[in-house]
Amino acid sequence: MTIRASAVPSAALLALALTASCARNSSSAAGDHAHADEPGAVTAAASATGAQSTTQGNALPAGANDAVSRLANSPRHAEWAMIRTGHDSVRAWVVYPERRERAPVVVVIHEIFGLTSWVRGIADQLAADGFIAIAPDLLTGKTKIHPDSAGSDAREVIRTLNPDDVHRQLAAVGQYGIRLPAALPRYGVVGFCWGGSASFQHAVRSPAGLGAAVVYYGGSPSPDQLRSVRVPVLGLYGSDDARVNATVPPADSAMRVLEKSFTHHTYEGAGHGFLRAQDGKEGANLAASRQAWPATLAFFRRYLSP
Repeated sequence: MTIRASAVPSAALLALALTASCARNSSSAAGDHAHADEPGAVTAAASATGAQSTTQGNALPAGANDAVSRLANSPRHAEWAMIRTGHDSVRAWVVYPERRERAPVVVVIHEIFGLTSWVRGIADQLAADGFIAIAPDLLTGKTKIHPDSAGSDAREVIRTLNPDDVHRQLAAVGQYGIRLPAALPRYGVVGFCWGGSASFQHAVRSPAGLGAAVVYYGGSPSPDQLRSVRVPVLGLYGSDDARVNATVPPADSAMRVLEKSFTHHTYEGAGHGFLRAQDGKEGANLAASRQAWPATLAFFRRYLSP
């Protein structure tokens, strides 16, 4: 199902949209992914069928179970960078595409699990698809446990982050990206779960250089925050994710009245975290991924390219 926000010239609808309650808040966003899709967990389905890439091919990002092997075999140039973000710095994974022309930049916002190998795999696939991808570690200096570890404390630490600091750092990472010699002068953001909520919130702040935001199964901002959105937003959701999906209609109504672009797709039968758990939900997650990823690429190419 696809819905695109468009102009609805009604003051009454605006009032309704801007006063509607939204289920997203700091504690619920930090509770995203509180289920079996843990880093390091290997599902029975993946164990039975072997490497997930044998079913999905390389046109999609790796699922959670084969991200490490895909990264190890990637032919793309990738490097760690320490990026100044004002009075502090964040460590980031930067992956470059192989292309003749300058490339659009996409900042990848990690889940509540932190900067896992799966998130780095998302950056690698974006580079394979022609983008300079930068995945910042928003927990830099705040934890010493590897995010892929089953003992990771990322969930607890991420709840302590100040949203103002998060978006200051994301904006600085975006500026770092678009100032690279091989980059075009606009950046996009894509986030997953907690990072999906952060992606929509980054659109609310719309700092200089931001050109587009993609939200994977993250809660929407409250309608009264949406007036400041200045970039198009794409939302991608699984139908079996009522907690997150309850935040979409109020945001959609407000964005329509405010004449702002909010395109969203809900994939039948898919669950929360479908791009990570592509082997889940009896094929529905993989089917959703096969639609959502091309939609993501088309959206970024439309709004970030000259």
